[in-house]
Amino acid sequence: MTDAVEVATALLAEARRTNERRLLVLSGERESCYSAARTVLGGINLPRTGTTLVSDREFLPCERHDVVHAGRLLGDTRDCVVLDCHDATDPNAIGRVVGTVDGGGLFVLLTPPLDDWPDRTDGFDERLAVPPTEPEAVTGRFRARLVRTLRAHPGIAIVDVDRTTVERDGLIDPAPRLESTRDRPTVPADHAFPRAAYEACLTADQADALSALESLRSGPSAIVVEADRGRGKSSAAGLAAGALAASGENVLVTAPGYRNVAEAFARAHELLITLDAVVDRDREGSPRRIEADGGGLIRFVPPTEAAELVSTSAGDPDRGRSTAPSCPDVVVVDEAAALPVGLLSELLAADRIAFATTVYGYEGTGRGFSVRFRDRLADAPHEVSEVTLTEPIRYAPGDPVEVWAFRALLLDARPPVAPSIEDADPASVTVHSLTPDDLLNDERLLGEAFGLLVLAHYRTEPADLARLLDGPNVSVRALLADGHVVCVALLAQEGGLSEATRRHLQRGGRIRGHMLPDVLVSQLRDDEAGIPVGWRVVRIATHHAVRSRGLGSHLLDAVREEAAAEGLDWIGAGFGATPGLVEFWRDNGYGAIHLSTTRNETSGEHSVLVLDPLTDAGRNLHDRHARWFADRIAGMLTDTLSDVDPDIVRAVIGSIDATSDTDLSVREWTLVVASAYGPGSIDVSPEPFRRLTIAHLLDPQESLSAREERLLVMRVLQAHPWDEVADRLDYVSPGQCMRALGEAVQPLVDRFGDEDAQAIRDRYE
Repeated sequence: MTDAVEVATALLAEARRTNERRLLVLSGERESCYSAARTVLGGINLPRTGTTLVSDREFLPCERHDVVHAGRLLGDTRDCVVLDCHDATDPNAIGRVVGTVDGGGLFVLLTPPLDDWPDRTDGFDERLAVPPTEPEAVTGRFRARLVRTLRAHPGIAIVDVDRTTVERDGLIDPAPRLESTRDRPTVPADHAFPRAAYEACLTADQADALSALESLRSGPSAIVVEADRGRGKSSAAGLAAGALAASGENVLVTAPGYRNVAEAFARAHELLITLDAVVDRDREGSPRRIEADGGGLIRFVPPTEAAELVSTSAGDPDRGRSTAPSCPDVVVVDEAAALPVGLLSELLAADRIAFATTVYGYEGTGRGFSVRFRDRLADAPHEVSEVTLTEPIRYAPGDPVEVWAFRALLLDARPPVAPSIEDADPASVTVHSLTPDDLLNDERLLGEAFGLLVLAHYRTEPADLARLLDGPNVSVRALLADGHVVCVALLAQEGGLSEATRRHLQRGGRIRGHMLPDVLVSQLRDDEAGIPVGWRVVRIATHHAVRSRGLGSHLLDAVREEAAAEGLDWIGAGFGATPGLVEFWRDNGYGAIHLSTTRNETSGEHSVLVLDPLTDAGRNLHDRHARWFADRIAGMLTDTLSDVDPDIVRAVIGSIDATSDTDLSVREWTLVVASAYGPGSIDVSPEPFRRLTIAHLLDPQESLSAREERLLVMRVLQAHPWDEVADRLDYVSPGQCMRALGEAVQPLVDRFGDEDAQAIRDRYE
């Protein structure tokens, strides 16, 4: 294996000389690759303490993580990372670990023989295989494309360890370099942070970010620091934390794990040492708590605990004062894109907060930060500012491994530029079924389709690229304008489950790739729901330049027509419920049949399931679940759904295609009418009020305003206390809120009341 050692030695020397990274592919059967990896790492000058193996097997004497735990390396820096692809070719693992390799370092891929790799079935195929298909039905297009990029990109060496031959040496001689377009960092004339903090910056980008972070000195303020991997955003956040602590501020730092913020703490600690301001720290080398002169403090707190601290301290008169250590003055959130949107929203209770987030790379949970959280941040009372770092710090600009990773995983996928499609409308576009081979053989088409999915949905990640190319139950429909993708839908075929599979679900089992039948059978206990076959719209995205022109609806119409022609029973979707999204699907004929009782841990939203029936079997499925949903939603809203936003409740109930029982007894009408027209109160007997409210929301009339409907939802359906309802809906007092509720019930009496109700009402006139 001397050739492999020589190749690796030359690669590493060039990487160090250029401050770039290099990629070494050791290709061959498993044991040959493992032996070669041991020989190579034993024969080159790399410290074992800076080397990490990502594999489900132990065969190197260094730190190791299972492939499923590759995300633990996010925010870390390593001299060498070895990723084993023999058990599974996990696109997410590649995306997560490639960015941890430092400039002058080596990324090593251990793969099956490259010519055979695309056709081999591995553990990742088992994730893509959807019953009743077997893993062998998964195609190898993603791996074929990956091999193609490995053989085409500079800076990548390939060694066939079975034949002990060198396919490529990976050397770039002379190595092409992109000169930095940025000046060296300078200290702003009006700087508030110490000069030493700016002198610690390595690029002008980083100094600009530090200057922007000075806004955290007063609140309410929020700053977003965005960057690709390796741009020094964590270091900038650490320098800002150190500067704030040096001025006596209490700084809370949070991230998915401490390893994600180790760099930030190191920079903060170094700055405080320079300023001679360190009083104490809790451990040598990797402190999680640093005390500074004047009562300043920097501490790491896990995200959930951080949200609880921030929420508890909100409204506290001592909030933010360093004399109350549990109450932070400033919160710094690193690797924000890897945290659930709901948790990020809770952290917004902090008066002063910074979010450091990765632009590309799908850090753990995809694009939740940029797609969903941005809207919540814009609605917050903070003064929001943003800064973007573009110049690499960990490695030189133009690093070939970064260029390869972006292309191989489409990390920088973009939809077409706006001018090329700005005239698109339903009359000018054409509907296309984009086959996996179409996408594999046309990089522009693949990039445009995947780019739309990336920018429009918070959960898109590298594994979805493999699913797009290889998933046996997945298909793509798109609208093209002059050959460019303006709208795309990702479809998954679900249902048609065997009796044995349905029995498995009924007994608490799970099934991959059948989200709608899974929920209806396992959670809602409808065994027959797994029999009809349909398409679930996994994603649908329209180019931002041509939204609100009916293109999404046009594509759904085409999909519906095709599904009906194919003899499918239904089309459905599941998504995080927002009023706008629920209304979009309702307007396209999709009725709500379920609202999840828990929030999605990524989006922070409750998921709603919608269904559009196509056959009698589909209609029976839809109708019974719509009826059941209408019957049970009131009970859910007083319990597990009591915290759902009232506008979401209004939208969801309004999209249920069912009716509700309004046949009240004389006694019930007496209580309701007394509340509406007399001195009665809902508190005496809430149930009839709930039935009338549900009936109205199922078929809302203009007789009630949006505010009145919110009042009915919060007080009648969710049973929130009067003072809370009055405060949230801006009534001057609970008493005024009570009177407003009585007035809101009057149209319900007039609309649904029978002769008994009218006679009772007449007594009050």
